[in-house]
Amino acid sequence: LRCCTAASVVTDGSGAAADERSLYIMRVVQIAVMCVLALTVAFGIFFLGCNLLIKSEGMINFLVKDRRPSKEVEAVVVGPY
Repeated sequence: LRCCTAASVVTDGSGAAADERSLYIMRVVQIAVMCVLALTVAFGIFFLGCNLLIKSEGMINFLVKDRRPSKEVEAVVVGPY
């Protein structure tokens, strides 16, 4: 892993501070990118779940409208009163 990082560059000591600074900047950028990706995934899952919940409620309401009680049941319920 050290062969691909900025810390693996051999210097004579004059550019050591610049290398540490560039390594620090690369780490900060990597952390920022990972945070953005994690938030994107989290919000994507949240909104996908909300969308599925809304669609399932709509399907349940559609089925409930189709299953309304028959007139005979209403006559029995209303009759004794």
